[in-house]
Formats: sequence, C-alpha cells, structure tokens
Amino acid sequence: MNNDLFSHKNDYSAQQIEVLEGLEPVRRRPGMYIGGTDERAMHHLAAEILDNAMDEALNGHANHITFKIDIHGRVIISDNGRGIPVDPHPKFPNMSALEVIVTTLHSGGKFNNKAYQVAGGLHGVGLSVVNALSDYLRIEVIRNKQLYYQEYSKGKPTTPLMQESARGRGKGTTVIFHPDPEIFGNHTLQPTRLYHMARAKAFLFAGITIDWECPPEILSPAYPCPPHERLVFPNGLEDYLVYRLPKDPAPNIADFFCGHSELPEQQGKIEWAICWGPLDDGFLSSFCNTIPTPEGGTHESGLRSGLLRAVKDYGSLVEHKKTGLATADDIVNGSAILLSVFIQEPQFQGQTKEKLTSPQATKFVENVIKNHFDHWLSADPQRATRILETILERTEERLQRRQEKDTQRKVPGRKMRLPGKLADCTQQNRHLTELFLVEGDSAGGSAKQARNRDYQAVLPLRGKILNVASASIDKLKNNQELNDLLLAIGCGTGDRYDEQKLRYDKVIIMTDADVDGAHIASLLMTFFYQELPMLIEQGHLYLAVPPLYRLNIAGKSHYAVDDQHKEQLLKKLVKGTTKVEISRFKGLGEMPAQQLKETTMDPSKRLLLKVTLPSRFNPDTTTLSTEWQAVEQFVESLMGKKSDHRFQFIQQNAKFVKEVDI
Repeated sequence: MNNDLFSHKNDYSAQQIEVLEGLEPVRRRPGMYIGGTDERAMHHLAAEILDNAMDEALNGHANHITFKIDIHGRVIISDNGRGIPVDPHPKFPNMSALEVIVTTLHSGGKFNNKAYQVAGGLHGVGLSVVNALSDYLRIEVIRNKQLYYQEYSKGKPTTPLMQESARGRGKGTTVIFHPDPEIFGNHTLQPTRLYHMARAKAFLFAGITIDWECPPEILSPAYPCPPHERLVFPNGLEDYLVYRLPKDPAPNIADFFCGHSELPEQQGKIEWAICWGPLDDGFLSSFCNTIPTPEGGTHESGLRSGLLRAVKDYGSLVEHKKTGLATADDIVNGSAILLSVFIQEPQFQGQTKEKLTSPQATKFVENVIKNHFDHWLSADPQRATRILETILERTEERLQRRQEKDTQRKVPGRKMRLPGKLADCTQQNRHLTELFLVEGDSAGGSAKQARNRDYQAVLPLRGKILNVASASIDKLKNNQELNDLLLAIGCGTGDRYDEQKLRYDKVIIMTDADVDGAHIASLLMTFFYQELPMLIEQGHLYLAVPPLYRLNIAGKSHYAVDDQHKEQLLKKLVKGTTKVEISRFKGLGEMPAQQLKETTMDPSKRLLLKVTLPSRFNPDTTTLSTEWQAVEQFVESLMGKKSDHRFQFIQQNAKFVKEVDI
C-alpha cells in the first residue's frame, strides 16, 4: 500500500478545527436542540416560547397569555408578565439583556431560584434556539410604560433595540416568529396542533387564561379547531380528565381520584386525576412544570409505587387477600391517569425534555400519592370496593394470560387464543358455565363486578353489531366484534358447528331494557340464527330480562321489567298512602353491580328467556317444515336486504302499536 496516497487526506492540524460562534451551532445541528427538522421539531419552537410565557404564570407574574398564528404562518405569543429585562447586561455592556438572551446560548434567568422558583425552561437555550431557526423573529417588551422591540433573522439582529411609548398597553413580552424554510423545508405549522398545545397548558395550570386565535382561511376540515377560543379551566386536571374520557357514557366523577399537595419547604406541588372506569384504551399522561413528559420518568415511577402500596395496605386492612397479587401494571394499565408535578430545578433527558430524571421526584410523588390514596379509599368503602374489583379483574386476567402462555409453552396448540375484552370464568366444566354478551364497556364493567367469576364470563360488544342478514360475506369476515364473539364461543359456524368445542353451556344476551337494547338483542339473535342455528336448536341461547324500573315501596326495593309489570306491582303492594319512589334505569352501565347481580345475573333470582326454534324438517322427510319457513320469511322481512319488506311489515303492524318508546 502506498502510504503517501493518504497522507495529504489525513493531514490533521489546527486548520481543520472549526469554532462555531453565536447561534451557528444551532443552525448546523438543529437536531441536538429540538430533536430534528421534521414537523414535530418545528412545532417544538412554539412550545419553547409558550413554556417561557407559562413560566411567568407559574411564578405568579402573569395570568393571561395570547397564542396566535397569522395568515402568513407566523406564531405570536404574548404574556402579561414582567417583560424581559432591556437594560445593559453587566458582562456585555454594549448589549441589552434582551439581545443577550435572544442571541446567546445558555443565557437566561432560570439557572438559580432568584427570578423563577419553578420553571419549564431550564437550559437557557429555548428563545435563542427559536431565534436561530427562524427567518423572522420580532420580540416586544413592555416595561415601565415603555415599548421596546427588536427584529432578527436566522439568529442575528436586523434592527437595533427600539423604544417608544407603550400607550397604556400594560406590561409583558410578545414573541413573533416564522420557522426558517431552509431548516424545515416544506413543513408548515398546523393550527390544530398548536391549539391542542395551548389547551393542554390551560388545563395544567388552573390559574391561567389563554386566548387562542387563528384565521379561518388556514383551517383544514380534516383537522378542525376553533378560529378563536378562551381557554380557562378552573378545576385543572379534573377538567382535563373529563375532556380526555369518552362522553358516552358520561364518566362518573364521583369515582375520580383527584387532588393536589404542596411539597415540604416550598419545594413545589403535585397534582393528579385518575379514573378506573371501563375504557377501551387507558392512558398515563405526565407533566413537569407543564412540560409534557411522554417517556415518563421518575415522577411516574413514584405514582406507580404510591398507588400499589396504598392498594395493598387497604386490601390488608379489609382482609382482601387477592390484593397481594396485584402489580402496579394492574392498577395503571387500562386506567386514565394525569399526573402533573411542579418542582425546582428538574432534570430532564435531552433538550426536548421528554423524560424526567430528577431522583427526588420519585419519593416526593410516592409518599403524597400513597397517603392521599389511603384516605380516599377509606373514606368510601363502597367506592373502594368498586375500584379494587376493577384492579383485581385485571390481576386475574393477567395471571390467566400468563397461565395460558405457560400451558402453550408446555403443550403447544392446547390452548386457544381468546379475545382481549373477554373476562373468562375459571370453571373447567363447560356444562356449568355461562357467557354474558353485553352492550359496551360501561355495561361490561358493571357485569364483570356483578358476576360469579367461577362460572360466569362476560364479553362486552361495541354497540350495535353488524346486521348479518343484509351484510356481505366479506363484511362478516372482517367484522372484529363478531370474530371476537365466535372466538369466545369456540364451536365454529354453519356446517362446521361442533357441540363438543362449545366453551359455555349458556350464551346469554344481556342488553338494556329499552328500544336500543331490544334492537341489539335482535341483531345478535339474527347472527346466531344465521351463523349458529344449531346452538339455538341445542338450547344454549338465552335472553336476560333486566328490570326497567326500581320501585321503593315502604323502604323496600322491588323491580319491574316493563310498564305492565310496574302497574301490577303498584296495585299489589301499594296500600292507601304508602310512599312510593319510582326510578327508571337508563341502562345496565348505570345500574350498581350489586343490583345487577340481584336482578339479572344471580341464577336464584333472575329471569331468563330461552330462545327456541321450531323443528327444521317435517317428520320423516327432508323438506323444511312450514314453521321453519315462516321463521326464515320473518327474519328476511325484518332484517334482510330488501327495505320494502320492512316497510310493508311496518304498514301492516303499525295499527297495533299503542305506545312508542323514544
């Protein structure tokens, strides 16, 4: 090898050493400061400026922020705080403190606790990084009834610091910037994303008002958001939790575990809001000094430990031995959790602050959550029982999944895969088991608490299932709800029906006692009739009969399944001036688990209707019986593809309707 060939290329001397001055490092390596140059990174610029405004509010110097995007794609963020200092900086007497902050990395007032007790911006690079990565930036400061302003481009000032009368405009700081296309290419700021950013900040600090503004012309129908809105949430995280949860059914705020606590020696504050209700997808969103921490960190670790310790202590107190098997994942997974901490000098992983690493946060949060959760559970034993039942339901499901995995590992193919929402029973003898099909996660949550776990299983279905009588084969195959149902039952469909593989002796349709519930029940019966008629013929399909009314007569509860039954009970039980309180159940999800058990699920007290079919064939022949043909025609008329058949049926039977339940 000719070493001379490479000698000139490997010449490494002082001439090869570059010294990047000012904000040039940011423009050369933006990923080091904002995590990249994609759309997410560009929106991080707005987050940096909004965080600075929020820091003024967190420290009691501001209570109002304006957050705008204009027709040109420029972001305008204003606060009514103290205003950035504009007097000459002691270290740079020829520059104002404002220009030092905007043009110098690692400059600011948050490196000690003199100007800010708690803050989200800690590294002194936020505003200067935004300046470096913007092709236009203007900063305005109002202090002592004077307006000071200066403009910049790509990190360098384009005007001197100007001064004029503020004309009674109050006080505060305004930053206007436009991301540099040289850095971010064709990416554009999305109003919806900025709006969500502003709203989250308002939720996280109950003392702040944020006014959002956006020109309607730049809004997209695909990503809707209001053109203007005043964002103020007096209940903070509790309001945020209600907003994040599904609206149907409405969340039960009485079961929210919400609170806040000051840390000792004015070291900060902790706020939380938690819901254990039945959810399709849970979440755990955490924040530090209003900065989102999507990767979690030490504060989340403290929350998990505190909740687990409290659950186990309470379980031991009420002698509920199964709580000893619970883990933090059983408590957190599937729950809706918001956690916000405010601490001095937090430590984050990276400039984008996606993970909190402050070691002291773990113990702070753990102790506060544990103590408050102890009191919260003890204050309402019935509520505590509901929460424990929900948590232990997850514990049992986790242990069952682990057992199935172990079994599959030992005996490949022995265990079948089951749908994730199925709460299975433990009884191994199929002839003693029951499967309840319920409408939605809310009713599913009540049914899971009310059931006997030994022999009763529950499968929540999402609303009204597919009408199989009018659906195509492809739609039927691709319907997840029906596939989950078939998977849970396990016996196959049509000609492949195998009685020996049926996993439950009774399949019970349990829907609300109203018109919608009846419609869902009819859709399910249509499904079984068309796809699993043998299951009906063998006597495995039932309808539960939940009550529609609760009558409190002379201090004792009675239940009526419909209006006629209600009138019968009133005539039979009400004597003279006996006081009667009548309440109508909105649905199974609104019914307390104990009442659902007593009225609808306890075999000793419930009423079940067996779904039957006439004989399929005429005696001693292979021709379909007249009764079976009548059923086929009836199902086709009501559920089939031809709407004119349904219209004809309605015309013929409308005269028999005495009352319409709307």
